[in-house]
Amino acid sequence: MLGQQPLAMSVVGKQLNPVAATSSSSSAATNSSNSSVSGSNETNAAVSATAGASALTNASKDLSVTPEHVLHLTKITDDYLCSANANVFEIDFTRFKIRDLESGAVLFEIAKPPSEQFPDGLSVEDTMLAAAEELTLDDTADPNAGRYVRYQFTPAFLNLKTVGATVEFTVGSQPVNNFRMIERHFFRDRLLKTFDFEFGYCIPYSKNTCEHIYEFPNLPPDLVAEMISSPFETRSDSFYFVENRLVMHNKADYAYDGGIIL
Repeated sequence: MLGQQPLAMSVVGKQLNPVAATSSSSSAATNSSNSSVSGSNETNAAVSATAGASALTNASKDLSVTPEHVLHLTKITDDYLCSANANVFEIDFTRFKIRDLESGAVLFEIAKPPSEQFPDGLSVEDTMLAAAEELTLDDTADPNAGRYVRYQFTPAFLNLKTVGATVEFTVGSQPVNNFRMIERHFFRDRLLKTFDFEFGYCIPYSKNTCEHIYEFPNLPPDLVAEMISSPFETRSDSFYFVENRLVMHNKADYAYDGGIIL
């Protein structure tokens, strides 16, 4: 699922504020900030060498994670399996909608404000330059900002059988071949469902829309009750691959107690 601002809210679910980064991510951001302080040539050289080594390590980690690897994971990952910089194709999700296929009702819809998407009349390069000029230190301090989202749904969501998930996304200057998403949902360390979808080929600088069908598993009543009474212990990892290379890894957690009055 996406991590943008809510466009509309239904009685079924809503997006809460993004979850703060893990302690390891926060520590990495702090270390990076400390290392950027100006100093002697020797210090700057050492910082550059460290940054280069870190980039190589991240690149190696990104390339070592395959679809087969994530399909065999037995629990939610403790950390992100690729760096935020792995998205070299500049894939940006701009809209996400869930609808119940049985009733046709829109259950959930979120989207980026139009001002954050490519404005009409501007090239992608101009848009990115304008966005970079507006960034503050706080915007760039956490490289994992926006990669972890928290959602709250009502218990009725767990009764759904089949939903359609429509995603809209843009890509940058490179063509995207064999774009694939693998999403793994767990309750604690119990695998609930794996979704494996193909997006296909996307031309450079394109806006793309597709709908994937989610068939929810039949969960035993005692497990449903436990999931409702244990908010945010249901979690998911979403892995995005281009030609079997991991380019994005997002996380989310879920509560199903929305609307319950204690």
